[in-house]
Amino acid sequence: MEPPQQSPERERVLALLRCHGWNATSFQTLESDFRYWFQGDDACVAYVDTGAAWVAAGAPLATPERLADVAEAFVEAASANGRRACFFGTEARFCRLVPWATMQIGEQPVWDPSRWAGVLRSSRSLREQLRRARAKGVIARALSPDELADASGPLRRGVERLVARWASSRPMALMGFLVQLELFSFAGERRYFVAEAGGAVVGFLSAVPVYARRGLFLEDLLRDPAAPNGTAELLVDQAMRTAAAEGCLYVTLGLAPLAGPVGGGLRAARRLGARLYDFRGLYAFKAKLRPDRWEPIHLAYPPGGRGAMAIHDVLAAFARGGLLRFGVATLLRGPAVVFELLGYLLIPWTALLALSPAARWFPSPAVKWAWVAFDVCLSLAMLRLSRRLRPSLLLFMAALVTCDAALTLIEALLFNLPRMRGALDLAIVGVAIAAPTVAAILLWSARMHAPGGLARAGKPWLPS
Repeated sequence: MEPPQQSPERERVLALLRCHGWNATSFQTLESDFRYWFQGDDACVAYVDTGAAWVAAGAPLATPERLADVAEAFVEAASANGRRACFFGTEARFCRLVPWATMQIGEQPVWDPSRWAGVLRSSRSLREQLRRARAKGVIARALSPDELADASGPLRRGVERLVARWASSRPMALMGFLVQLELFSFAGERRYFVAEAGGAVVGFLSAVPVYARRGLFLEDLLRDPAAPNGTAELLVDQAMRTAAAEGCLYVTLGLAPLAGPVGGGLRAARRLGARLYDFRGLYAFKAKLRPDRWEPIHLAYPPGGRGAMAIHDVLAAFARGGLLRFGVATLLRGPAVVFELLGYLLIPWTALLALSPAARWFPSPAVKWAWVAFDVCLSLAMLRLSRRLRPSLLLFMAALVTCDAALTLIEALLFNLPRMRGALDLAIVGVAIAAPTVAAILLWSARMHAPGGLARAGKPWLPS
């Protein structure tokens, strides 16, 4: 949670942001994942290097007249270094001034904070959410950076505990690029808001400036999984009121990924990825706050580029370069879809066990049917676990599958291996041993990330 070093290079970027920071994501380019490509003293592109591509965050920091020239020069520099290039998170101005191929990757809501009071008057459901949170004793207030400066102070520690609880509740491994958590970098430029109940921190909001539009981007909105309903809305309400009092003209909650009229492939990704990332829920939350308008957000890539490759490069940027590593880390967190997949995979496996000849594969028919009955129960338990994560059931399942793996290994060594007839037999026995072993690893890892698990009781994971 310590902020990245405010190097002279980042101070130089901050100076450019104060002149040309027009994109909602512009301030995020000060975070530690980014490298910088400068053109002269008055233009810069912030990007991450995935090893195959330079993926830029938003539009270049430059005057509107220079956007096209700077973007083209950046692509040439990337090519000279053996990299592709694309710009993620561009808005309408860039798309109008730079004639490249683009694809819409979502929408972001925008408000004029001076109209927020009217939004509240027109939305009974929003007023009810605020009432519920206040009735539960939740109080939201603005913070000064000085109140969070002491890393050992009770308020700062309360925020860090909130971050740990929030992070461990996510079904996916936490990502980098434009969604990493660096709450305290350049703290003097930010606006902070906290929600407390009974003296405990239950919500936190960090807003960053959009200098060229006299605006705020409500960047990091964190709510404790056990916080009362309405806590997030209460923080947004406090931020809107503060923005209006300070004369801000523009507030956004940032990108709702894959929202709006995206292409067919991205719509399919939205459906397939719904169990890992709640695209519809995030959009619904932002829409509930009744924005003045929705602005399309694009992925732009230069002539001759391919959209599918640009999407791959962006995913690699969010995964910090390692898509396979990110996928494995996500699996080990134990999202519900993993339990569902294990449950459904057990169905054909159990059918194969029931149809297999007992004399060849099992010490006796009784052992065979015991395994079949066990796997039927295990499949049902996995499917139930995928619908409601109960830590006690998860612990029991992890122990049970570990015993399954051990017994399978013993049976394979004592009974199956002496009766091997060839490579196919060896492969079947290998799968029989590997399947429960991998399942046990996944279940124990999920247990560590579950409520009450070891990761929370011991050393919780904290984002860098």
